[in-house]
Amino acid sequence: VPAFHANIGLINISNMPFRLQKLKEMFISKFGSAPKFYVRAPGRVNLIGEHIDYCGYAVLPMAIEQDILIAVEPVKTEVVQLANTNSLYLDFSTSVNNIQINKTKPQWHNYFLCGLKGIQEHFGLNNPTGMNCLLDGTIPPSSGLSSSSALVCCAGLVTLRANGKTLSKVELAEICTKSERYVGTEGGGMDQSISFLAEEGTAKLIEFSPLRATDVRLPSGAAFVIANSCVEMNKAATSHFNIRVMECRLATKLLSKSKGLDWKKMLRLYDVQIKLGVSLEEMLTIVEEVLHPEPYSTEEICKCLGISLEELRAQILTQNTQDVSTFKLYQRAKHVYSEAARVLEFKKICDDAPANALQLLGELMNQSHISCREMYECSCPELDRLVDICLQFGAIGSRLTGAGWGGCTVSMVPTDKLDTFLKNVKKAYYQTHVQRLGLENNSLFATKPGRGALVFVEA
Repeated sequence: VPAFHANIGLINISNMPFRLQKLKEMFISKFGSAPKFYVRAPGRVNLIGEHIDYCGYAVLPMAIEQDILIAVEPVKTEVVQLANTNSLYLDFSTSVNNIQINKTKPQWHNYFLCGLKGIQEHFGLNNPTGMNCLLDGTIPPSSGLSSSSALVCCAGLVTLRANGKTLSKVELAEICTKSERYVGTEGGGMDQSISFLAEEGTAKLIEFSPLRATDVRLPSGAAFVIANSCVEMNKAATSHFNIRVMECRLATKLLSKSKGLDWKKMLRLYDVQIKLGVSLEEMLTIVEEVLHPEPYSTEEICKCLGISLEELRAQILTQNTQDVSTFKLYQRAKHVYSEAARVLEFKKICDDAPANALQLLGELMNQSHISCREMYECSCPELDRLVDICLQFGAIGSRLTGAGWGGCTVSMVPTDKLDTFLKNVKKAYYQTHVQRLGLENNSLFATKPGRGALVFVEA
């Protein structure tokens, strides 16, 4: 494999797969010339570790087959032209020297612009290359399978390649994590990291500060099945996600202050644990001692921290959480510390491979969903119903995956029960509901660990 600018690998395609061939033909029809290269970035499913990456804790995702694929032609003009094979997503063009990202309307092209801007700013590109790009995506949008982050990663890799620059996978993941925040979502880095660092056949334990990925060999005898609730949830279009980020940040501040730490410098629940030098179990005890289950008003938070409401809004809260009047700190911290412990236990079971590994992993997944539903309140009635159906028809463990409030569940199903499981879930969830009829083929599927982002060129 020839060396690639991003240490990701350059794959020659002599016999182009049908999808690439079709994309090439559409590109020629659209732009009047052929693409010079193609970039692919996968979506992901998180097996366990929800809403804890932005708190500093390790997560356990794997890449899936569904992906974002972009055909690219660098051009001499200072313009980026973006088109999509899906006619629902309108064409867009802009000057490469004047990237404007609208936080109030999270349209598809803004995620491309995030990746583009991140690479431009990292290298200080004064005269970046213009590009014609045609995108094709197979990740269901707003499904919790990371379609938006895959697009940001794809765009970052496109920009890197078009401008002849070099980065490692880890550097790319970190830049794309930061640049996705241009649309206003305060994410933690799981999605971008697995998109670049994934390898076929293995899930990954993704750790942060510094970013690193460790192989997690999943047990044989079970398949992971993704089921879409068909309730769409766009993180950037609502404040649900950022409110949770702020609740965790505020819990960090209050816990830090109660223990005599420099709370103004503390941003993540992980930092509190590290500074105190205690275990996750001990952090759960500290949460019980310090925080109360009743919601905190902004006035109470200000009183606890000894700051004014203006300082709270200016120094801590994000733009779309300014008007929130109450925050649940106890529940969010309890979820984060318990979920972080479940991730480490999940990996340990996979490594040790005891005889009852599947049962133990299933129990952890079930505990995770209960915590997401009750302590983090990021589920919804449809997700809860889907989890119940999956468990009823043979899943050993089932939980929401991704941000929640809609999107998908992931279930661990014994391989010998897979066919009947798929048939029964289709019937119980999709075929009995008029708005889900006909959607089951794209909404319910078994998956296995896929590979990370790649660049393709024709031989």
